[in-house]
Amino acid sequence: MNSPVGAAPGALHGLRVLDLGTFVAGPYCATLLAEFGAEVIKVEPPDGGDSLRKFGTGTGTECGDTLVWLSESRNKKCVTLNLRKPRGIELLKELIGRCDVLVENFRPGVMEKWGLGWDAVHTLNPRAVMVRVSAYGQTGPYSSRPGFARVAHAFSGLAFLAGEPGRVPVVPGSTSLADYMSGIYGAFGAMVALQARSRTGEGQCVDLGLYEPVFRALDEIVPAFQQHGFVRERMGADTVNVCPHSHYQTRDGKWIAIACSNDKIFARLAEAMHRPDLASEDRYGPKEKRLAARNEVNAIVADWVASPDCTDVLARCEAAGTPASLLYSIEDIFADPQYAARENIRTVDSRIGPLAVPGVVPKLSGTPGEINWLGDALGAHNEEILGGLLGLGGDELAKLRAEDVI
Repeated sequence: MNSPVGAAPGALHGLRVLDLGTFVAGPYCATLLAEFGAEVIKVEPPDGGDSLRKFGTGTGTECGDTLVWLSESRNKKCVTLNLRKPRGIELLKELIGRCDVLVENFRPGVMEKWGLGWDAVHTLNPRAVMVRVSAYGQTGPYSSRPGFARVAHAFSGLAFLAGEPGRVPVVPGSTSLADYMSGIYGAFGAMVALQARSRTGEGQCVDLGLYEPVFRALDEIVPAFQQHGFVRERMGADTVNVCPHSHYQTRDGKWIAIACSNDKIFARLAEAMHRPDLASEDRYGPKEKRLAARNEVNAIVADWVASPDCTDVLARCEAAGTPASLLYSIEDIFADPQYAARENIRTVDSRIGPLAVPGVVPKLSGTPGEINWLGDALGAHNEEILGGLLGLGGDELAKLRAEDVI
C-alpha cells in the first residue's frame, strides 16, 4: 500500500527509517516520521511479531491484532527477521546500510550483543542516525535497568505530583505518557541529527531515557528546589502558582476546568460570577492574596459553579473571556465540533473495516502529514523490502521462511 493516488510527497519523502522498536516509545518515534512521508520499515520477529500486536484493547479482533497496533503502526511496511539467527543479522545489516534512521528501544546491551551498537552501526552506514530509547538512557549507574512508562512517571517526579494531597499517588490519566513523549523527543532528535548531517555528512546517535522528556516538562520544579528548597507536593486539581485554577462540579454533575493565570483573568471570572467585588484590591484581586486564601477562593468559585448547569457556566465564562472547558470524556470528544473541524479523529480503512484513530499532529500548510494505512499484518511487506530493496529472489525468500529466518 502506498500514498493515495495524486497525493503530493510528504515532507520527509525520500527518508528511509528502520524501526526495530517494541511496544510504544521507539515505534511511536518512527510513526511520527512515517506520517510525514518517511518510508518506515518495521522489523519484527517472525514468531508473533511486536508484543504490541497482542497488547491492549481488541485482542481477538478479526485480523488478530489489537486496536493500538492498528492505530500506532500506521504507514509502516512490516517485515520479519529472526535476529537470533546469523542470516537474520546479516539481512538487518544490509537494511541498516540502506536506511537514514534506525530506531530501537531495547535494554542497553541488546544491540551490542547482536554486534550492532552505535559504533558498529556508524561503521556500516556513516550517514545513519541511530535513535536509542531506553528506561534510563545508555549511560549512568541505572542504564541496565528495565522500565516502562509507569516507572518513568515515578522516576521523573511526575507520579509524586499526581493525585490528591495525602492520598495514593496516581498514574496521570492512566496513559503511557512517557512512551509517547519519548517518541516525540526521539523524532525531534532524529530531525536535529539529520539537519546536522546535511552540513557534516555524518550521522550521530540520539540517546534518550524514557523518564527524561517527562522530567523536562515539570516547569519550574528544578530551579524552585535549587533556589528555595521547595518540594512541590500533590495538589489534586490545583496548580501551585495560581488560583483559582482547578476543577469544579456543576449542578448537573459535570466537571469543568477554570484557569485564572493572572489578575486580569480573575477579574473576568468575578464579572462572570456577578461578583466584581471579589477582584478588588482589598479582597482577592492580587494573586498573592488569592494564593494565601486558596481554600477560601476555591470554595467561593465551587459554590458558584455548583448552582447553574454546565452549559450555563461555560457560556458565562466565554462571554467574560475566562478560559474554561468541560472535562471531556472520549464520548464528548467524538461529539465535539472543534475536534471534527481539526480532523483530530480520522476514520481509516483497516483490516477490521473503518477504524477511528487519532489524526496527525501538527498541521503543515504545504506538506501535511497523512495516514495512508493502519497497522499491517506480520511480514506483509517481506517481498517488497527483502525482495525488492535487498534483491532477494523467490527461492531465497522461500528458503529463509523454511529456516525460520523470516
